[in-house]
Amino acid sequence: MGFPIVNGEQMKNCAFLPASTETGFTLIELLVVMTIIATLLTLAAPRYMGNVDKARESVLTENLATLRDVIDKHYADTGRYPTELQDLVTSRYIRKIPLDPLTDSNRTWIIVPSQDPEKAGIFDIHSGAKTRARDGSYYRDW
Repeated sequence: MGFPIVNGEQMKNCAFLPASTETGFTLIELLVVMTIIATLLTLAAPRYMGNVDKARESVLTENLATLRDVIDKHYADTGRYPTELQDLVTSRYIRKIPLDPLTDSNRTWIIVPSQDPEKAGIFDIHSGAKTRARDGSYYRDW
């Protein structure tokens, strides 16, 4: 069973054929859509970047507080400061050394030694980032 042969006028009225053979978008339509997307991005991008910086500062504050608390607990338990951060892991005070969220490394922490020569070791810790925070202070001073 085959399809009946029809003339061109009957072919235009067939339901399975498109009314026009030309498909696609015009240049004007594409430009309007791109303009709308660009406008939305200019509104959203600064808010996104600000929130990313705020989140990194929050993580840095929490990591510094955790490391300082662990150093104090190590001193309270052993009577001495740890000689390196890895000592806190091997003594099971923490599972691993946290990352500095600004440098994405756990090797960039700035170690502050004890001022007391009888109590050598890590007394405090700071971020190794050389940039400024949103409030204008340097991260390395936190």
